[in-house]
Amino acid sequence: MLADADLMERLERYANRARTTKTAVIAAALEAYLAKHEAVPELSFLAIGESGHGRLSLDGRSIMRREAGRRSSGSR
Repeated sequence: MLADADLMERLERYANRARTTKTAVIAAALEAYLAKHEAVPELSFLAIGESGHGRLSLDGRSIMRREAGRRSSGSR
């Protein structure tokens, strides 16, 4: 990994103060950055199943069939 010399000095000082390795600091920083900036895919639905709320599961299946029909006719 290439980085500016000043940044590497700061990293070394921090790692020494924290009594850890530069590798551990870099790994933690990358994990935090990626967790914050990763795109979360949109889900068209969360789950399929039976519901104790009457027609809710039937309505969900109806909506899914309708949406699936739109997607398949749009890709032709």
